[in-house]
Amino acid sequence: MSSSEMEQVQMISDQRTRLAGAVCVVICIAAWSIEWSGYAYVCPYCRVQRSVIGILGLMMLVGRPRNFLACHLSLVMGGFAFVVAATQHFMGWKMISAGTFEFSEQWYLNSTLLSAVAMIILSGQVLLLSQGWIALVANRRPPEIE
Repeated sequence: MSSSEMEQVQMISDQRTRLAGAVCVVICIAAWSIEWSGYAYVCPYCRVQRSVIGILGLMMLVGRPRNFLACHLSLVMGGFAFVVAATQHFMGWKMISAGTFEFSEQWYLNSTLLSAVAMIILSGQVLLLSQGWIALVANRRPPEIE
């Protein structure tokens, strides 16, 4: 692959990262709106997950981090929120094992399902944002975002 083709692939990747960041910000705003409107119960686990999804989404909109502090913060925040989501998801599996798990009328607001979705989103965000970290550690600059 020639260098111009590589730059084009990187540009597409950066555009998709920004698009994914915008989608994550919209998800964050929608999730907060659902809680504020009273359709969902107040859940500290959910608040952490949606807040970090929004913050990492904003970082994705700006571009991949190119300095140590931004890279480190994105990995720490993403890791923390992933652990919170995994803890919440495990509690759902614990209820399934005990035989007490039930879907409510609003099955799409089930915390076990939503925490699984949050883990998928957060792991994708961390992977996309860590590309800047990998380039930083490899002692080379990632291609600039236009």
